[in-house]
Amino acid sequence: MELKNQSAVQDFILLGLSSSPEHQKIIFWGFTLIYATALSANFLFIFTLSTCRKLHTPMYFLLIHLSIANMFCISVTIPKMLQTTLASRKTISFSGCIAQVYFFLWALGTEILLLSFMAFDRFIAICHPLQYTVIMRREVYIGVVAGVWVAGMINSAVHTGLVLRLSFCDSNIINHFFCNLPPLLMLSCSDISLNEAMAYVADAVFSMGSCLLTLTSYLLILNTIFRIQSTEGKKKAFSTCSSHLLVVSFYFSTIIYTYIRPTSTASQEEDKVIAILYSVVTPVLNPVIYSLRNKEVKEALKKLTSRTLLRVSVG
Repeated sequence: MELKNQSAVQDFILLGLSSSPEHQKIIFWGFTLIYATALSANFLFIFTLSTCRKLHTPMYFLLIHLSIANMFCISVTIPKMLQTTLASRKTISFSGCIAQVYFFLWALGTEILLLSFMAFDRFIAICHPLQYTVIMRREVYIGVVAGVWVAGMINSAVHTGLVLRLSFCDSNIINHFFCNLPPLLMLSCSDISLNEAMAYVADAVFSMGSCLLTLTSYLLILNTIFRIQSTEGKKKAFSTCSSHLLVVSFYFSTIIYTYIRPTSTASQEEDKVIAILYSVVTPVLNPVIYSLRNKEVKEALKKLTSRTLLRVSVG
């Protein structure tokens, strides 16, 4: 897409999380640690799931792609934030800002759709176990995951294209730590009603639609679990869903709150805190939650650690 618009702005200034030099050093090293932890945890999680044949199932295939989307999301925002935190000139080029919006929305949309399909996967596994291998056969879940990435990309392209038609002729100061859509729209001197309308539509289809599908799946799952006679069976069913339900509740609430409000009513300081939750904290927590609350993953991690230590000792 050609980067043409009527804007007089050539670059934007990112205010970041703090203007205090002392705070900026703490923020730099803190977010460097968070970023390194997120990448390491997700790489280890993906490697563990990929190398253990027992975990080559639709659910873990979806978890691998969720981890990829998590790393994609945090890598779009944090490296540039770290660079601008300690730099004297905290700027991002117009094209760089547009690219950040595009890739961030792509990762975000993909994560939302993956989470809802994971809920559907658990619904089939628990409520219709005999049909699971037929419904969730290889070509189906691979096709759905490919479609999820494409849908996220198309949604992002629409919003980015609408941003390119806007003019930015007054301020170029973004009160955020990356180029997110709401604070960017606040800077435009053009009519943003179409942008906001499309944001509502996308939020209804992606966030609220996916949230509704997820909640419906879990209501049906709970109904099935309560009908299970054995206590052990109930515990096993709850354990397979509790971690995903925890992630979904945390993730959807922050996303819907951020993008459903009119731009004019948004609190920018509040938005920065919420953005940290879904774009920075979530990529770190997801592999931890899905590992610690999943017996099969914990066993695979133990075996992988044992094999690695054995090779090191033999070598």
